[in-house]
Order: sequence, then structure tokens, then C-alpha cells
Amino acid sequence: MVTPSIKIIYFATGITICSLYAAQPIQPVFQSEFQLSNFQAILFTTLMMAPLGFAPLFYGYLLESFSAKVMVRWALFILGILELLFAIADNYLLLLAIRAVQGLMIPAILTSLMSYISYTSSREKVQHAIASYIAATIVGGFLGRFLSAFFTDLFGWRFFFILLGFLLLLTSYFLRDMARDIKMKYAKPTFIEIVGLLRSREFFWLYSAIFCLFFVFAALMNFLPFELKQMNPASGESGIGLLYLGYSMGIFVSLNSRAIIRFFGNEPDAIRAGIGIFFLGTLIFMVENYAVMFVAMFIFCTGLFMAHSLLSGFANKLAEENKAIANGFYISSYYTGGTLGSVLPGVVFFQFGWQMFLLTLLMMLCMALFFVRKLKRAVVTGE
Repeated sequence: MVTPSIKIIYFATGITICSLYAAQPIQPVFQSEFQLSNFQAILFTTLMMAPLGFAPLFYGYLLESFSAKVMVRWALFILGILELLFAIADNYLLLLAIRAVQGLMIPAILTSLMSYISYTSSREKVQHAIASYIAATIVGGFLGRFLSAFFTDLFGWRFFFILLGFLLLLTSYFLRDMARDIKMKYAKPTFIEIVGLLRSREFFWLYSAIFCLFFVFAALMNFLPFELKQMNPASGESGIGLLYLGYSMGIFVSLNSRAIIRFFGNEPDAIRAGIGIFFLGTLIFMVENYAVMFVAMFIFCTGLFMAHSLLSGFANKLAEENKAIANGFYISSYYTGGTLGSVLPGVVFFQFGWQMFLLTLLMMLCMALFFVRKLKRAVVTGE
């Protein structure tokens, strides 16, 4: 049975992810209210995501000096205060500075929570506990986007950030009852260990593939609100938020990864099938119709989470030693791709439009398919 403490930990995970993505669907609102350029508007999400690209490799040196309980409670408290400050700020540079500092808090929270779950769960329950953690991140990703857009329509954009701030502060308070207060060992890779990992062909192709996949995912998620506003300038924010409902497919796919591998016979072929579904979802987005895009989002997210969950599991399977470092670099590659994807394709979107933007993303997915093909060859033949 899940203890109340563990339930609060899952809630803390979800509310932290909510904070990460809350600004994404309403970036056009910020652009209009503060008279921002296209580039300035998209930075609200990019700056929050950027620290997640390097945190898994370097945060271990910081986190090992504190217990998970102390780190999580203080980081949640600071994140909550910053959300409240963000909600009352009236200057773009101040808003951006707050988002940047928040971005530094989020990796500390997520890394500590995941490590705490791993350490405090029994061996036979740890896999289920981590699956529940991943499900909490997926739920948080959807609710952060949907509720932000929904409450913006009802009460203006500031309301949801005030709500987030108070929920983060309450979560920090309730975590005083965490069952154990232990210091844990985090991954602290050296430069030589990182180079050694990348010299392995299997890991090089695997990390390259996930970089491309999350590049595409973050790009479409970040620029979709701008495209919907161009399609219908009078549309409300709730419609934008509802489109992210397809994100929920991640829970179903993640919990059935073993069955998917059995169906395709091996991990690389199952991963390629996931990328194929991801490609199809991206292609359908070329039809500039809200109902069609709503369906496309389910296909798009199914493909991404199928490939992502299988690649993550495959990385653990390949890493006979130094699993923590292999996982850290996987997460780093994932969020580095997401950070760059949330900003660089904007040049194509704002200069050449939605169709060329999607064509660029489809080319990235072709690269991902190539990398997975090379991954399979490296695993089978060692080439």
C-alpha cells in the first residue's frame, strides 16, 4: 500500500512539472500583454527547461551535501515563492529572471524525489514506484498546460501561477513527514567517464536518437499555441490547453512497454515503430484544422512516449556498469534536445510558416530513425 508520504511525493512531482510547463500554452498571451518579439515570448519555457540539460551530470556534486528531504523541501519552498513573485511581476526582464531561477530549482526537486523513491522502496516494489513517478510527471505535464490555459480564460494568466505558488508551499510543508531523512549517493561523472560512455557506439547512437526525438516534441509543443492563434486569432486559451490531452497517452504507453517489445521481438524494432507513429502524428499536423490536430496529438504523443520509454529501458539494459551515469546522460541528452527544440525551429516557423516548420521536424525524425538503425547494428554486430 502507498503511504501518505509517498502520495505527497508523487503530488510534489506532478506540481513541479506543472510549474515547468505552465507558461507554454499561454506564451502568445505574454507576447501580446508585454509587447514581446517572437523570440522573447518563447524564452519563458526555454529558460525553465535549459538547466535540465546539464543538471543530471553536475547536480550530484551539490545534492550529495544534503539529504533529499532538506533539498526537496527548500527547493519547493523557493519555487513556490518565485511562482508568487512571477504572478505579481509586471516587467518582462524580471519575469524572465524569475523563470531562469525557477529552472535551477526544478532539477534539484526531480532528482531528489526520484532518488528518494528508489532508496525508500523495497526491491520488489521499486519498478512500480518509478513507473508511478513517471506517470506523475506525465499527469503534471498535461495539467500544467491545460489548467494554465483554462484559468487564463477565466481569471487571467496570473491566477494559475498564484495557485501554483500556494500549492508548492503547502507541498513543502507536508513533506516534513517524509518517512526517512537519508543522504544518498548521486551520479557524479568525471570527464573521462563521460567520454568513455560516448565512445561506446551503442550509447552514442542511443543518445543521438533521444536528442532528436525530444527536439521535435518540444518544438511542436512550444510553437503549436502560436500556430493555433494564427489559425483563429479569436480562439480562447482553453482550446489550446485541451489540445494537450493527447499527452495522457504517455501513461498508457509507459505501463505497457514490455508488451510492446514482445510484440515487435526486440527493442530497436519497437523503437523504430514508435518513431514511425511519431512521424505519422507530425505529418497529420500539416492539416491546419483544430479537430484534425486534436487527433494528431494523440498519435504524436503515443509515438514519442513509446520510443522514449523503450530507449530509456534499453539504456539501462546496455549499461551493465555505471547505470546512474548512463541514465544521467540520457536525461541530459533528452532535455538538451528539448531546450534547443523549444527555440531553434522558431526561426523556420516565424520566417517560413507552419508547413516548413513541420518539414524540418520530419527531417529530424528521419535522422532519429537512422540513429536507431545504427544502434541496432552496433548491438547486433558491434559495428
